[in-house]
Amino acid sequence: MPRPAGNTRLKAARLAAGYHSQQALADALSVGVRQVRRWESDTPPWPHPDVAQALTRLLGQELESLGFTRPGGATDRGRRTVLAATAAATGLAAVPTQAITVQPATAADDYEAVTRSHRRLYWSVAPATLHPATIAHTALGCALLPETAGRTRARTAAALAESYLLAGRIEFFDMREPDRAGHTLLRALQAAGEADDPLLGSAVLAHTAFIPAWVGEREAAVERMVAARTYARRGPVSAELLAWLDAVEAECETRCGNTRTALHLIGHAEDILARGTEHESPAWLDWFSSVRLAAFKGNTQLKAGHLPQARTTLLGVLDALDPNEEKQSTVVLGDLAAVEAAAGEPEASCDYAVRALDQLERTWYAMGMDRVREVRRALAPHQHERCVRDLDDRLYGWSTTVSALTR
Repeated sequence: MPRPAGNTRLKAARLAAGYHSQQALADALSVGVRQVRRWESDTPPWPHPDVAQALTRLLGQELESLGFTRPGGATDRGRRTVLAATAAATGLAAVPTQAITVQPATAADDYEAVTRSHRRLYWSVAPATLHPATIAHTALGCALLPETAGRTRARTAAALAESYLLAGRIEFFDMREPDRAGHTLLRALQAAGEADDPLLGSAVLAHTAFIPAWVGEREAAVERMVAARTYARRGPVSAELLAWLDAVEAECETRCGNTRTALHLIGHAEDILARGTEHESPAWLDWFSSVRLAAFKGNTQLKAGHLPQARTTLLGVLDALDPNEEKQSTVVLGDLAAVEAAAGEPEASCDYAVRALDQLERTWYAMGMDRVREVRRALAPHQHERCVRDLDDRLYGWSTTVSALTR
């Protein structure tokens, strides 16, 4: 018999909030670790009112969303899903608790099909268009989940987790809303827990590490990466997923100024990819490849001041990128522009920056625009040169400015 998973939603919320052990949460709440252990069991008791208030404040969710059943309420654990949390987050009303329908196994097939379509559309559809559709799809998944059981439930929960992950990626990378992304990624982690999918949980946790790393909070980022690696060890992990975890941690270290550590991690990731494993990568790991790893490497070399190496690496990436990887190309062009700016070549820098802006007009990507703006700041000593003025004309043209303000 499989071991009960316990209250996976409370566990997920605890991890996402930075409490990486039951003892850590117990200390924060001034309760015994035995109490936290009981809360994370299959039958968590309703907390005492004063502790309940502190718990919801620390973890940012109501008790029902954390897997607790109100005394005198429904005892069917299947109804204690992320539905309530999502209904509140999206402004949608929860489905009535009466007349719950039992969905056939084909419901998981159909729900997964839409999730896969959204995954592919991410690379070509404007984020402002895809994000509402993805959020609506998560609401549908939350409504379906109480109506499923067994393998159908696990598959639906996994697809729901992937949809939340996609929404969180859009919020962080495309919309530049880290706080909102953090809440969405917490939903993704909880849904992955419902599915008992440790690899998907690992991917979600690694994405949460980006949020503190972007503001230089290394300790929080490293703690989340430790959790992500722990989850990865619980499943049949592929070389690509292991290498991507190294790449994420390298990005976090680079953001925190530790480029030597980052380059070591990237070298380790290259070795992993070269050795390979017998396990295939999950279908959702479509944001990573050896070429993407090289893009990470080129950016880190740039930040480390290794300009010739960065130039060579990034030119190789630009040549190897698939034509459909338009978002990534804006980032690489921005990094090449930064290399030339640091090398004292303003004309070459502006050429790459303008190419990035051309691409951004076709496919918006906030991360790409961030790179161009960083380049423009680096070109301040050359701001009276004609090439920089021409870049300003493009950077602050009507279409580019309106796009930057409205997306």
